[in-house]
Amino acid sequence: MSLFERYLTLWVGLCIIAGIALGHLIPGVFQVIGGAEVASVNLPVAALIWLMIVPMLVKIDFASLGQVAKHWRGIGVTLFVNWAVKPFSMALLGWLFIGHLFRDLLPADQIDSYIAGLIILAAAPCTAMVFVWSNLTRGEPVFTLSQVALNDAIMIVAFAPIVAFLLGLSAITVPWDTLALSVGLYIVVPVIAAQALRRFLLAAGGEVALRRFLGRVQPLSLVALLATLVLLFGFQGEQILAQPLVIALIAVPILIQVYFNAGLAYVLNRLSGEAHCVAGPSALIGASNFFELAVAAAISLFGFQSGAALATVVGVLIEVPVMLTVVWMVNRSKGWYEGRV
Repeated sequence: MSLFERYLTLWVGLCIIAGIALGHLIPGVFQVIGGAEVASVNLPVAALIWLMIVPMLVKIDFASLGQVAKHWRGIGVTLFVNWAVKPFSMALLGWLFIGHLFRDLLPADQIDSYIAGLIILAAAPCTAMVFVWSNLTRGEPVFTLSQVALNDAIMIVAFAPIVAFLLGLSAITVPWDTLALSVGLYIVVPVIAAQALRRFLLAAGGEVALRRFLGRVQPLSLVALLATLVLLFGFQGEQILAQPLVIALIAVPILIQVYFNAGLAYVLNRLSGEAHCVAGPSALIGASNFFELAVAAAISLFGFQSGAALATVVGVLIEVPVMLTVVWMVNRSKGWYEGRV
């Protein structure tokens, strides 16, 4: 993990402060940026999100899907957690904590929007940072790559229906045209563009050219993420200053969801007889989220100033420290895991 990635939470915190401060000092600039929309898509944010997503998708080799059967038990466990458990458990936790237990402590007009943001966050399995977490647990690289490629392929067709279904259950109106546009703009097109770029790089210079390109653009990808956060908090600043507990309260269901899904995937792999080098990345993939996509979808569906956008940003804020604790638990419990009968 690079120094920049290791301290991502610090940079996110500084962006929160910068965004809130700039939102107070130059509100006119943020209003101009917020108004630069075409078909409900904010063009400056769309450009930043493409800079976030495409370099991460270039890492994915969809040819690795041919190796899915090699670790079929771990693949099955992760798919079950990612697509049959995580979005639904998050919807339940959002309804319980945000909709009921914390309701009186949150802005009444944003309750449904916060829940929507949590659902969107959970419906997108992590893509890029999983490779970092897997490496830290000495995970099986073939399994990690094939699982991420399979999740990305499933996301193209499953993300929109799951989000729409769960938002419908939460009695939130789903703008289907905007949701379909978000899937096309932030999943389908970036996947195609990234794979075309990957093939070009490999044809031009092989793995060396690919690694050189990723080394150059990875910092740009994280800078784009941080710039997006400055914009988000520039619009969200008034609400956050008025209710500083909002971020902490939104973080509660996210934390519970991360540890629950990581633990579930880890235990199920152990029960199925998978090796620890598969169970580790399986637990991490099952717990983490593709927060770049979640931020993009929340902004497109509900806007910059929505509670949904803020909820996805909270996911970014706690991603690195929380996932590092999961990595620590996986590594420390290796003896227990491999001591099974």
